[in-house]
Parts: sequence; structure tokens; C-alpha cells
Amino acid sequence: MEKREDLRSILQYLPLVAQTSSLVWPPSVEEELQTMSRGPSESMVNSGESLALHMRNMKRSLSLNPSEVGPYEFKGYALFFDKKLSREESAKFFDEVVPALCGILLKLPSMLETHYQKADRVLGGITSGLRVLGPQEAGIVFLSQELIAALLACSFFCLFPEVDRRLNHLQGINFDELFSFSSMHHCTKRENKVRCLINYFGRICRCMPTGFVSFERKVLPMEPHPPYISYPEADYWAKSMTPLCSVEIHTSGAIEDQTGEALEVDFADEYFGGLTLSYDTLQEEIRFVINPELIAGMIFLPLMDANEAIEIVGVERFASYTGYGPSFQYAGDYTDNKGLDIFRRRKTRVIAIDAMPGPGITQYKLDGLLREVNKAFAGYLHQCKYQMDASLRIPLKTRPDPLPSASLSQAVESSQRWCIDHEENIGVATGNWGCGVFGGDPELKIMLQWLAVSQSKRSFMSYYTFGLQSLQNTNQVIERVAMQELTVGDLWSKIVEYSEERVIRRTGLGFFSWLITSLSA
Repeated sequence: MEKREDLRSILQYLPLVAQTSSLVWPPSVEEELQTMSRGPSESMVNSGESLALHMRNMKRSLSLNPSEVGPYEFKGYALFFDKKLSREESAKFFDEVVPALCGILLKLPSMLETHYQKADRVLGGITSGLRVLGPQEAGIVFLSQELIAALLACSFFCLFPEVDRRLNHLQGINFDELFSFSSMHHCTKRENKVRCLINYFGRICRCMPTGFVSFERKVLPMEPHPPYISYPEADYWAKSMTPLCSVEIHTSGAIEDQTGEALEVDFADEYFGGLTLSYDTLQEEIRFVINPELIAGMIFLPLMDANEAIEIVGVERFASYTGYGPSFQYAGDYTDNKGLDIFRRRKTRVIAIDAMPGPGITQYKLDGLLREVNKAFAGYLHQCKYQMDASLRIPLKTRPDPLPSASLSQAVESSQRWCIDHEENIGVATGNWGCGVFGGDPELKIMLQWLAVSQSKRSFMSYYTFGLQSLQNTNQVIERVAMQELTVGDLWSKIVEYSEERVIRRTGLGFFSWLITSLSA
């Protein structure tokens, strides 16, 4: 088992050790988990303070340097469970949830062994085992919800080794920063993020979900390899005769509440998950705490390059919420009634794409326009129409020649067996991507996304403005463009023309006003 390439890539980031042909917990950690799994009457873990003590013991057992574990490292756990939760909520957590989580963790070695035994058969020979999926490595990881629950329990107890994660462009995955004492004491929004996650752990301990979730790194190859779609240049967009798709504008509501068949855009950081386990509560972080299974991707997905996106199919929603940013609040349990596909993945499709941070005038230059439209295009493209190399496990960056037609046909057939995205009428549900703290121009971004959705042959774009004032006239602009029957190429040329005028300060108008004037002329 330790000879498996996929396991070798992730093993250094797991708290388990390889022993002959199996994975095991270090004996002292297993002993702590066994004790806590028998409940507070035996373990005496009946408070945040006693939990913190056992967590410190386990971390010392896993740490190469015991001095790294300070006496106050888990003080935030004591604050949350002993002060923030009611006595009844806290008692229930320690009586029921902590023992059950420890029981799940004790099964993690056998879960992983079963996972790797089945990994090459789940998708008909396509590699789908848990592994580090690095930049420019198109591929898919297919995990059961039970295995994800065990991995997130590792995060809760802070058992993941953090050594070298940052050096290899991987996020920190333990919950210690999320529970940090200073911000937990003063930050209501962080407390509510934690409440969402605690609700998730309570749910899976009462009734473990039996479905699956797939995480796919999608790559638009930088070098041309016909017949595959490669990273487009400006000429590709300018010459496109593709008609613009239909657009639905929503001035209220949230992307995750959309009821249609659509890719739901996650306004990502280049690091998948962004600041979910840190201090902020942006839209991405909200999505990750109401759908906590997304956090599992942070374990094995390093940062995204400009030609990449990450698509997740199957995550379940567990929490309701109100507000945004400082006003974000956990609003109770949520029952997810979305149906399942043939692989028992929930029909929720999340696509993570990262916008340019603080783009300023750069977003109006040609390279900036191309970067944003191509990033969205990488995410919105139907995966089974271009992800051939992942199906055949041939790295995009090293394959010298196009695949033979027979191999290509086989790749398409294999890809379509696991790709639910080839269904008709799958649109895109999105919003003000990169327009908040990232500082993007919302009028420009909606148009660039419209181009990418249309060129991807998606049937529609549902756009959520979140009440942004600058987008209040969006419907009128879209109607005007539709009346002119502009193609993707036509609208791209208008965007380029406008942006050139912005760069040289020939116009100070917003794009909507400029476009209406241009179309009238």
C-alpha cells in the first residue's frame, strides 16, 4: 500500500504512519482517542478546558518538536465550549459528539485503506485516490462523505502535521487559528463560523451521510494541442461568432439558494478555501462553513494558477445563515434535499475561480482582461469536453503530441461516465466576482463572465447582484445588447475598446454608460 504514488504524495500531510502494508495511528494518539471515545464518564473530557488538555497531549505525540505546543494554544476551545455555548449545548457536545468523533477517527486508517483499494475502480480506471493535486495537474479526487467527516475531525482536533504545507503552497488545515482565543473573545462572526461547523459535527455523528464528493482540478493547457481547447488569446475572443446566452438578474437572494441546474460560483482566493479557517467571513468563507465538506479540498489542493479552476460536485449543505461579513450569523440546521447522481454525489456543483486581487488600472489592460475571462472560461467549460488528459492520466504539460483518435474517443467515453456536467441546460449561477475587497470593476466583471459562460456553451447565466448600486441598470443594458444581437466576439471588442479608453483616460464613464452610448452611435 505504501508503494502507491497517490498515497505517498499525501502521507506526509496525514497524522497517520505507514506500517508494513497498513496505516496506523501512533500508539499514544490511538490511546487518547480510545479513552475519549468511551465518553466523559471515563475520559473526564466534559469541558473545553479538559478537551484542550487531551488535544495538547495528542499534538505532542505527533509533533517533531514538543516545545511548539504552548500551554495556551487551545485556550479558544475552552472559551467557546465553556463560555460561548450554553451549558446544555456544551454538555450534549461532550456527551455525544466528542466520543463519536473519536470513534470515527479510530476508523480513519481502515477507511483510507478501503478508499485506496477502490480508488482505481470507482471511475472505470481513472485515478481518483486521495493525493496532492498540484498546479497544472488536471485530475479528480473522489471521496466518501464518511472519509471527509474523518478528515475534518482531524482538523477539529488539530492533528494534521503543518510542517512544509506552506512551502508546498498548501493552506493550514487545523482549526486552532479559527478557535484562537483573542479573536474568539471579540469576534462574533468567527464564533458563528464555529457554530456552523459544530452543527455539522453534530449532524454527522447522529447520522453519517453515505454519499460521495468529487474534487477536480480543471486546467486549460497553455500550449496548443489540437483538438483540445487551450488558453485563448485575444484573437480567439475577437473572432468568436458564438451567440450570447440568456441572463437572469437577481437583486436579492444568494447563489447557494438557486434552485436550477447550474454551476454555483465560489468567489475563491488563489488558495482554495481562502481564509475559511482564519479571521474573515467573505462569501467564500460563508460557503465553506455552510458546506463544510468543501474544507476537505484544502487538505490536498494547492494554490491555483491563472489557467486553472477547481470544481466540486456533491457537497451537502448543513447550516442556514443570515447576514454577510460582520453581520454574518449562524441561523440553525439546514436539510439539503438536492437529488443524487449515479455516483451518489449530491447534484450541487461548485466552481472555485480566483479573481485578480487589487487590480486597479491593470484590469483594463489586455492582459488583465484575458486573465479574468480565461479564468472564468476554465471554470465554466464542460469538463467532459476538454478534460481528456486527466481521463488518461497523461500530464498536460508533458504530452508532446495529440492523442490518437481511438484514444481520444476512449477518453471522452470514460470522462462522460463520471461527468454529470454534460447534461443539457446546465447554466452558471454567479455574482460580483472579485468586486468586494478584491476591488474589481463590477460592470466589467459581469460582462467578462457573460462572455465566458456563453463561449462555454452554457445555457444561461443567473447573476446575483447582492444589491450593488452600480448594477441597478444591468437588465436594461442586457436588453440593449440582446436587441443588437451581439456575439461573444462583438461584446469582447466593445470591452477592449472601452478598456483602452479607460487606460489612456479618454473616458471616465462606467462601462454600462459607455456601451449604451456606443451602441446608440
